[in-house]
Amino acid sequence: MTLPVTAQAQYWAFYWPLALTGAVTVLGTQIQNGVLARMEDAAAILAAYAVAQAVLSLFNAAQAFAPQLTTRFAQGAKATARVRGFILGISAALAGLVALLATFGQPLIIASFSLSPALQAQTFAFLLALAPLVWLNGLRFYLIGRLIQQARTGRVTVLNGVHLTILIVALAAGLALHLGPVPTLVGAQALAGVVHAALAIAALRPADPGAESEAESEAVPSYQRLRGFFGPVVLTGIMFALSRPILYAAVGGTGDGILTIAALRIAFDFTFFFQQAANQFRHFFVTFGLDAMAEKRRFMMRVALGLTLAMAGTAFTPLGPLLIAQGIGAEPEVTDRALAALQVMTLLPLLIIIRNLFHGILMVEERTGGMALGSVLRVLTIAGLAQGLAPAELLTPSTAAWTLLAGFAMETAVVAYRALRPRALAP
Repeated sequence: MTLPVTAQAQYWAFYWPLALTGAVTVLGTQIQNGVLARMEDAAAILAAYAVAQAVLSLFNAAQAFAPQLTTRFAQGAKATARVRGFILGISAALAGLVALLATFGQPLIIASFSLSPALQAQTFAFLLALAPLVWLNGLRFYLIGRLIQQARTGRVTVLNGVHLTILIVALAAGLALHLGPVPTLVGAQALAGVVHAALAIAALRPADPGAESEAESEAVPSYQRLRGFFGPVVLTGIMFALSRPILYAAVGGTGDGILTIAALRIAFDFTFFFQQAANQFRHFFVTFGLDAMAEKRRFMMRVALGLTLAMAGTAFTPLGPLLIAQGIGAEPEVTDRALAALQVMTLLPLLIIIRNLFHGILMVEERTGGMALGSVLRVLTIAGLAQGLAPAELLTPSTAAWTLLAGFAMETAVVAYRALRPRALAP
């Protein structure tokens, strides 16, 4: 009886700082929404920032699994140097692509999002200013992976708390000085990101010479092996990031598209508090492996139940309207729409945790192609439903949320099939 209790305690000690980290990260997004909601012409600025972030998220999401790549392959000085160069090279290329889209790719974005002339200048100003942060985020993802590799999840949480504090102070200063949306939002993110990266570098433990020598005896991962692992998860991340833009694009052509996009951004960002906690299980299996699966499943289901109840306690009580209307400062019509979507999204953390169980298996076994397939089918499901509902004017905030859930359900079914096909889960 001692082993299960010890295992559960070990899992919890590893997991809770990462879950808190996810909440802190998303809190920063909510605070940014609150700052934008207090500016002149708030709905238009929120909608422009939503579109810019939707495009940017495609590129940040391409790096989302960089911490897992680092934890899995950065063993020894030479291997670590190769992984670091691999990640930062990809990040630089992605940042360049964002800059190109913000300048020469404007017609593509305008057509994709049915972007009205009133939103175009603000959207592209946001996007161009945010482009360099893609490289900075790649560096931060790598450093987070190194800290998790050293089992320093508590330090990851502390650094994210510092990041959030600097972000809040910088946002407040920008708002007080009337610097405008782009300098305020982008300047705050850049300052917080640079400090976060510098502190993470300082926090890394020096390598143990004995462990280093043992690690160096293993082969440095080839670029082919790194690409084989990372290529499919890049597609997985990009497909995840496409989920929102597809819905925004479908909604953008409706008569009240600006209000609905603003509401969906608030609802989806709020849901991300709980989704980020669920997504920390991406680190779980890469760190602990695939043994004692019954214990791991039990722990994951306990977390899933807690997250679902917490989210329901927000979405279906007066706390939800209070947070959206008073906390973020959204207009009444935006608040009502955001709440309708948020109530449907209560089911998402449970779905994400079940999906991440199978993601973990596929990552440990370096069969990430199954993750890519599932993500592509998720996007196709969302696109098909959204395009079917929009012409009939049935794509409301709540049906948009159900559409998103249907896509994740499809993805979960696919990755479950791919993970279980070779062999059954060991109890």
